Amino acid sequence: MNAFKIAWRVLRVDRRTRTSAILTAAGVAVATGLVLLLVALPFATQVRAQRAEWQQVAATGSAQPVMLMDQSADYSNGDKIVRVDVAALGDPGSVELPPGVPRVPGPGEVVVSPELGKKLQALPPSQLGDRFGKPVDALGQDALMFPEQLVALVGHTPEQMSAKANPVLGFSDRQASPDPMLQLLAGVGVVVLLVPSLVLVASSARLTAARRERRLAALRLAGGTPGQVAGMVAAETALSSAVGALAGLAVSPALAGLATFVPWDGGTWQATDFTLPPVLTAVLVVAIPALVVLAGVLGLRRVLSTPLGAVASHTPKKPHWWRLLALPAAGAFFAFAVSSSGPGSGPMVVLFGLALVVGSAAVIGPWVTAAVGGTFVRSWRRPAGLLAGRRLRDDPKGAYRASAGVVLAVFAGSLALTIMPSLESLAGGGRSFQDSVLYVETDAAHAAQVAEQANGNLTRYGQGARAVGVPSVTLNNPTGGTQSALVLSCADAQALTRFQLGTCDRGPTVYSDYAVDAGTLRIASASDEKGLPLAAGTHAAVMSHQDKNLSGSAVVDPGAVPAGFQPERVTVAVPTTPENREVVRTALSGAAAGDQVQSRELKLDGQQNELGDLRRVTVIGLVAAGLLAGASAAVATAGSVMDRRRTFGALMAAGTPVRVLSRALRMEAALPAMVATIGAGVVGVLVGLGLFSVVDPRSIVLSPWLAAPIVLGIGVAVLAASVCTPALKRVQAEPLGDE
Repeated sequence: MNAFKIAWRVLRVDRRTRTSAILTAAGVAVATGLVLLLVALPFATQVRAQRAEWQQVAATGSAQPVMLMDQSADYSNGDKIVRVDVAALGDPGSVELPPGVPRVPGPGEVVVSPELGKKLQALPPSQLGDRFGKPVDALGQDALMFPEQLVALVGHTPEQMSAKANPVLGFSDRQASPDPMLQLLAGVGVVVLLVPSLVLVASSARLTAARRERRLAALRLAGGTPGQVAGMVAAETALSSAVGALAGLAVSPALAGLATFVPWDGGTWQATDFTLPPVLTAVLVVAIPALVVLAGVLGLRRVLSTPLGAVASHTPKKPHWWRLLALPAAGAFFAFAVSSSGPGSGPMVVLFGLALVVGSAAVIGPWVTAAVGGTFVRSWRRPAGLLAGRRLRDDPKGAYRASAGVVLAVFAGSLALTIMPSLESLAGGGRSFQDSVLYVETDAAHAAQVAEQANGNLTRYGQGARAVGVPSVTLNNPTGGTQSALVLSCADAQALTRFQLGTCDRGPTVYSDYAVDAGTLRIASASDEKGLPLAAGTHAAVMSHQDKNLSGSAVVDPGAVPAGFQPERVTVAVPTTPENREVVRTALSGAAAGDQVQSRELKLDGQQNELGDLRRVTVIGLVAAGLLAGASAAVATAGSVMDRRRTFGALMAAGTPVRVLSRALRMEAALPAMVATIGAGVVGVLVGLGLFSVVDPRSIVLSPWLAAPIVLGIGVAVLAASVCTPALKRVQAEPLGDE
């Protein structure tokens, strides 16, 4: 009879083994489904980025260009619109069209995405439609990054295009790359979610560990070879893990379907995005149960080498003190990786250091558990404390197994809650204009035309706001230092910018955030130019209460500009109110002819989108990790009872109350978890500080919410430990002779 037949017979006749196999299959199914989803994320980002590649300006070449192209971002009531301006240089029919783009629009025409078409119908033309032209067709889903993306393909004549327009050979068809942020998060997610899943598998397998060890040891003593015993365990584990892997493969489309509703980078997903290559899918489906089988076979070392020890249940060796060195060594390597990282170095060394810190928990955890058990043995006051202490001291590896998933979840939560508030503190910034100001950066040759057209549009819409040209210059001092500045009157500066200039009765003045000598300054269009001296009689003033984001900037009164100076760059700015903001944007967009209309929304869009995505992914990941950790802790606690059925049966037969044994089990499950989660929380904060120091060591923010993962981790461990009472009553109800 082969190993699979024996394993199948054991599963048929032994109810406890069958329960363990079902839970093992469930754990493998969860692990397989999560891994397939997480590994598919980078592929999904690449697929949807490829659909939107045509929206980027294509590279120029030596061949004859077929059209002019420009790309910018527009906004309507806070919703981002991708605007692509094109002008055919010949026959529009000769331009090769990307999938989903029906035609190249002519002058005054626009091809829009379905969602943008709905907005055009819902809003007055002065608030949106007049920015683009007459809608003549709709973009297909194959041309959109995500289903609800707002895209406008606007047609022009070559003369109407902005000065920044690029002559191109056609729409871009370059190969898109996966989103690096989501690629990194997917890798972290594999660790954060896969480890609790595998702990759940290991905990399920331990439900009948003692009974199986005695059965296999009896076979060894009866003459079975190590190969035969290992084959039986491999077959028994392979049956449950293979069923679990196939179940995980079957539910993976449902998980992918749920993932399509989770926004990322501004929108959701198409159903076909989460598709893995068949070969990679097959490798993952085979690899996960293979790892489970390998772990099951490696766990037979004691049965194979000393079957008598397995039968007699000899006490395992206590962990050595050298385990304590694992965390400092991993922390030292991580600190070195963080300190040596720079703009030119990749993140792999830092991630490897992070993996070492995570792995060190599995090394140091049993020693901490044994130390907690020893403390209870020495200072016990009640029988439950003594029983719990003996268990923790005699089998620290088995006792720590119930806390492993919770520890990792707490570490990940503390890490995330350390980084997130610090990242949020970096949001903001941008140029020196107020948040209510809309502006277009152009050259001096086009600035007057843009301002004139914008003011004409504003007059046509009945608006009193007017566009103002603001030259951008450089101030050079005698020591070689440079300072960027805006040429703007004091009154206009107070109306348009965030500078605090004070009173405006000084005459021609240079306003700076530190004391300068106006007589030694020279004004230039660029920092590499010598420039001209400021006009005679120019004063200098220091601005007070300066915004930190405006450090190093200055304002030059137009009266201080010397005669004959011609700036190269000019910004056309228009102040807005909440009531007329969209109308002003329409007026300025029409005059800009494809140049980017800058605003607070543009400056903060990427930041807020990224922060929102990180918050969303963090919450989902931590909730999933917490649920898996709680399930694994509950199963491990129940397995601890099943593993010692004979011991607990004998104690209850001798008169030990169930409540005493329940209290002992709760203590041995919850107390190591409390100590380990506190340690994991502290380490998570330190690692988070180290990771964020790579970005900006000066903006670290610590939030009181850092204690939340520790509190929740302890709560999960305590709740999971509550399953011990039903398990003990189950033991009490069964005859001790069954063992």
